[in-house]
Amino acid sequence: MSATTQTSPAQLHMVRKAAVGSAVGTTIEAYDFQIYGVASALVFSTVFFSDVPPSLGIVFSFATLSVGFLARPLGAMIFGHYGDKLGRKKLLVISLMGAGGCTTLMGLLPTHAQVGIWAPILLVALRLLQGLFHGGEQGGAVLMAVEHAPAHRRGWYGSWAFLGSPGGTLLAAGVMGVTISATGENFLTWGWRIPFVISFILLGVGMVIRATVTESPEFQKLKKSEGSVKAPMVEVIKRSWRLVLVSIGVNLGFNAFVWVLISYSLAYGTQFLKLERDFMLQNTQIGSVAMIISILLFAWLSDRIGRMKVMLAGALFIVLYPFPMFGLLNTAQPPLVMTAMVIGFIGASAVFGPLAAFLVELFPTKVAYSGVSVGYSLGAVLGGGLAPFIASLLMESSSGQSWTVSLYLAAGGAITLVSLLFLRSVQSGRRPVTEPRIQESKLT
Repeated sequence: MSATTQTSPAQLHMVRKAAVGSAVGTTIEAYDFQIYGVASALVFSTVFFSDVPPSLGIVFSFATLSVGFLARPLGAMIFGHYGDKLGRKKLLVISLMGAGGCTTLMGLLPTHAQVGIWAPILLVALRLLQGLFHGGEQGGAVLMAVEHAPAHRRGWYGSWAFLGSPGGTLLAAGVMGVTISATGENFLTWGWRIPFVISFILLGVGMVIRATVTESPEFQKLKKSEGSVKAPMVEVIKRSWRLVLVSIGVNLGFNAFVWVLISYSLAYGTQFLKLERDFMLQNTQIGSVAMIISILLFAWLSDRIGRMKVMLAGALFIVLYPFPMFGLLNTAQPPLVMTAMVIGFIGASAVFGPLAAFLVELFPTKVAYSGVSVGYSLGAVLGGGLAPFIASLLMESSSGQSWTVSLYLAAGGAITLVSLLFLRSVQSGRRPVTEPRIQESKLT
């Protein structure tokens, strides 16, 4: 992937516009996805699974959360295929409309008390569709930000696309917190619907912003010189399957850790530690602000010392931190609980900050949408999609022993660490390099 270090004012304006457009778009889609995660921890066990014990209702709620992640690889393949053939911009508009529409409809669903088993069935159906659209979002947003950026600033501008994750978490937790306070005892009857319906308004904002961003210049250049690949996904699997596995592994451990922080910690804090919902939501908000700052810092650092050094440090953190994190959480002391969560958000950002540029630099432009989307989405499914569900099962089966969740998160972190070390061995020449662009990037 070529880019010049000399950028004109007009080009720089579009670089920033693309980065902001990616950040805003992914924030809205992350809000859609993560408001569901917050609701899974606080609401759905009562609203959609009212006929089972509360602890089992939480397990079922997180199972529906996982369903959305399971649909993401299929969405990644569909959007990746057409994104590599038709362009990044068109597919990003479709993904935003689809995900926002599903979220709005969730807020209008009948409850289990009203229609019985049809309530969770309709919820799961919309969750599957939402996951399908979300599977095409991250890869495209990452590509738009990175492919507009000059080579020496890929880490910085690419990270803006991932600001949507903590930004969406912050927005979701904030809206849910305000809704809880405003609706009081009516929250479980109708108040919980408000954050979902609000997605329709956010959708309009995102569409306006995305419409003003031009198509990726690298894709346009490729289209003119070489045309598109007939079957991008086949090309990726045939020529770059090792790198797809690397991207899956790197994202797996990180996603598991972050989704336990974002979603499962709310259920853990309210059910096991008997802490207030408002307090746990505030911790998520504070942690998200810390993560936004940290993402930018680690991305900036990766442009200077290399992605690998920064991300290896983040992976090691994910391996080591889960045990002290739950040790602090289990004190049930508000200052220590807040400290545990904020440190977790900051440390994980060492992986997340450089991740956008890292993924794009793995694959050639002609198949980048497919490669990035599939690698990222499969890592998210195996990591984040299953993490709250697995964590709730571990706690249920071990009678509340939090070390089981810590061990699970540490194992995920080890997968991220091993994947990065494997790529470093590829770069050092001990294994065959299939993508020469690795040599030109800031991955080392």
